[in-house]
Amino acid sequence: MTSHVISGLEARLALAEAVAREAGEVALDYFRKRETLVIETKRDPQDVVSIADREVENLIRARFHQAYPGDGVLGEEYGLEHGSSGFTWVVDPIDGTSPFVNGMPNWCVSIGLLHDDVPVLGVISAPCHGELYAAALGMGATLNGKTLTLDPSRNIRNAVTGIGANNYVAPAFVGKMVESLLDAGGNFVRNGSGALMLAYVAAGRLVGYYEPYMHAWDCMAGYCLVKEAGGWYHPFPTQGEMLTKGAPVLAAAPGAIEDLRSIAGL
Repeated sequence: MTSHVISGLEARLALAEAVAREAGEVALDYFRKRETLVIETKRDPQDVVSIADREVENLIRARFHQAYPGDGVLGEEYGLEHGSSGFTWVVDPIDGTSPFVNGMPNWCVSIGLLHDDVPVLGVISAPCHGELYAAALGMGATLNGKTLTLDPSRNIRNAVTGIGANNYVAPAFVGKMVESLLDAGGNFVRNGSGALMLAYVAAGRLVGYYEPYMHAWDCMAGYCLVKEAGGWYHPFPTQGEMLTKGAPVLAAAPGAIEDLRSIAGL
């Protein structure tokens, strides 16, 4: 499948880039005055949300509804609205809310797009770093307009792997995951934003990213970015209501695929 088969994809990519920039500016403004935000918790004290998340998601939804009223939208804060066009936007308004509210720059706005259940577009804005990652099916991946192409010589032993964990996963499982990676000669980082670490895989900064349980809004944009940069990802269940549930997420540069699949058991 190539991009010319999907009518309207190029226009949606241009819109997504513009919306990600606008949403990123709004989020950055909140980040600069974060002491004034009322922070709420979701499932546990580590799972937080603020008015910034909700306002940014409302902005993104409004822009897409206006431009493409037939498109569906799935967002972390307000759930799934079904569409009629075959396209569904998958949005995390602020991925890395914990770093965000604690004054760390490792957060981003993540906008993905599914067409017939396949990730066909990904745009990630990292405002604190002045970075915009963008990709669409068959069009390649870019960082601030520069083409991203993964180096096949990089693997888990000569590069760094990103990992993520949350309270959906048992501590012992996370410990075993880290132990397996270290035993295989790898090393790891975790920055608090799975979407941003997936973008880093596409940029060649990380050789892979693994999180045992993650949601679609965290990974769809990053998956498209990694694929278009020449990498691989483990399929995410996108059919029907499965799209709103969590699943294992794994993306890798060519030289790390087999090692990371073995470590993740995928």
